[in-house]
Amino acid sequence: MARARARAPQPRSRPRRRRNAQNLRRVALWGAPLALAAGLAGGAILSGTLPARGPGQEQAPRPSQGLLASVMDLTGKLGLVVTDIQVDGRSTTDRETILAALDAHYGTPILAVNPSRAKQQLEALPWVRSAAIERRLPGTLYVRLVERRPLAVWQHDSKHELIDRDGTVIPVTDLSRFAKLPTVVGGDPARRGAAQLLDLLANEPSLAPRVTAAVLVGDRRWNVRIDNQIDVMLPEDDMAGAWAKLAQLERNNRVLQRDVETIDLRLPDRLVMRVSEPSTKDAPAAKKPHAPGKST
Repeated sequence: MARARARAPQPRSRPRRRRNAQNLRRVALWGAPLALAAGLAGGAILSGTLPARGPGQEQAPRPSQGLLASVMDLTGKLGLVVTDIQVDGRSTTDRETILAALDAHYGTPILAVNPSRAKQQLEALPWVRSAAIERRLPGTLYVRLVERRPLAVWQHDSKHELIDRDGTVIPVTDLSRFAKLPTVVGGDPARRGAAQLLDLLANEPSLAPRVTAAVLVGDRRWNVRIDNQIDVMLPEDDMAGAWAKLAQLERNNRVLQRDVETIDLRLPDRLVMRVSEPSTKDAPAAKKPHAPGKST
C-alpha cells in the first residue's frame, strides 16, 4: 500500500494579498481624480495659449484662468482638500505667518497650493533661512523650515542689529530678549567675521561665556571685553594661541580676578596688564597732626 506523502505547509499569502488589495483600492480611489485633474489642467493651459495681438490692441483674457479655477474646485469636491498642515523646524516664526505665506487654510484644494511660490514666500520671512514644501495627498501639507539662529548683536553707525552666523541681518525691532548675546562692534568686516571670531573664542569654554563684546580694530585684529569690564587686546597673528595663553593664566593665577582694566596680548613673549587706580574713598585716611608740645 502506497504511503501518502505529507505536503509541506504553504506560506500564507493572505496578508500580502490584503496589502496589495489596499494599495490597488488607494490607487483606484485617487488615481482617477488625479488623472482627471491633470487632463483638465492640461486642456486649460492649451486652451489659454492665444496668439499675441498687435501693438495697441488689448490682450484678450486667458480662458485658462477660469478653467483652472473650475478644475481646482472640482478636485476639492472630490476630496483633495487641505485637512492637515504639518510644520517642522519652527521655533521663532509664528504659525499664522507661515499659513499666510502658504496662502492655504483648511479646506483649500490641495492642488491649488503652489509649492514653488510658497517656498519663495516662506524664505522671504525674516527668520526663515530655507524652506521645503510637500503636498502629501490626499490632504496634508508638509513644511520643513530651517530658521536663522541669532549669533550676536552687530553695533555699527550708531545702530544695533541682530545677525546670524552668515552675517545676515535679522530684522528685529526689539533686541531686549537677545541681551545675553555678545556685541560685535565694527563695519561690514566685523559682521562677516563675527562667526569665525566666536568659534575661535569657544575653544576655551571657561572664558567664552564671559565675553560680552568684541571690537574690530583697524579691520585687522580684535579687542575682546570680558565680564563687561576687562579689555583684552588680541594680536593680529596667532590669535588662538594668545587666547589659549590667557585661559591658562586664568586657571593658574586668576589674573581676571584682579583689579585689571586691560590685558595686552599683542606681543608674543610678554603680557602687559594695566590695573585700576584705587578710588579716593578707598585710600587710607591721613593722620591728623599732633598739637605742638604733645608727645607722640
